[in-house]
Amino acid sequence: MPAWIPRKIEPSMATLYDTLGVPAHATDEEIKRAYRKAAMKWHPDRNHGAEDVARAAFQEIKDAYAILSDAEQRKVYDTVYAEQMSAWEAQLSRGQRARSKREAAARAVDEAAYAEMVSIAIRFADEGHNRDVLFGVLLGRQCEPRRAAQIADSVAALQAARREEAEAAKKAQHARKAAKNAKAEEAAGEETVETAEKTATESKHAAHSSTHSADQRAHSEASHPQHTHHAKRDESASDMHPANALNSLWLQFLNSLKF
Repeated sequence: MPAWIPRKIEPSMATLYDTLGVPAHATDEEIKRAYRKAAMKWHPDRNHGAEDVARAAFQEIKDAYAILSDAEQRKVYDTVYAEQMSAWEAQLSRGQRARSKREAAARAVDEAAYAEMVSIAIRFADEGHNRDVLFGVLLGRQCEPRRAAQIADSVAALQAARREEAEAAKKAQHARKAAKNAKAEEAAGEETVETAEKTATESKHAAHSSTHSADQRAHSEASHPQHTHHAKRDESASDMHPANALNSLWLQFLNSLKF
């Protein structure tokens, strides 16, 4: 049986075990039974009309059995296969890491470009421009049309929502201010009414007190007329001005001279 010459094994290729349809840990007896079954299935004499395909498959089966049925060649095959699989997996891992880095870098660049386009759209929207203007500006900045449309729609909708929110807040503030003024006016009106009622009550009490005092004086004069007369005379004398008293004495002196 010719010695097997190790060659590069591609991970995507079927292994010798796959060719025979047995697992890698199959026994010699299991390998022999699998070989006989596969050889009978793919023998050219049993595949009329597909002899070429059967002949190629039959040859692969024979080569696989020649290696796996020999303990030394099978050991070499398993060793080489394991080494090449390990190298392939390491290469695959490196490739995946490199691809992940490239994808991350590309994603970062794309996200930065997207953020820049959004910033530009927001700036123009803040200046009062509508959705169509935003879309045109983004196209002028070499933004991809579908992305430009998406950004323009989103920013225009956001600005509209912000304007509605600001308007609602302004209306709410005006409503609160109006309610506060109305409450203050109501409180002032209540205070005015209360003050008027208090003034009316005090005036009523004052009038009542004055009437009561007058009644008391009238009753006192009626009960003590002499005291009232003397009190009035004394009050008149006390109220007389000193100049009036001097004039009276002077008139009395002149009258005495006539007689």
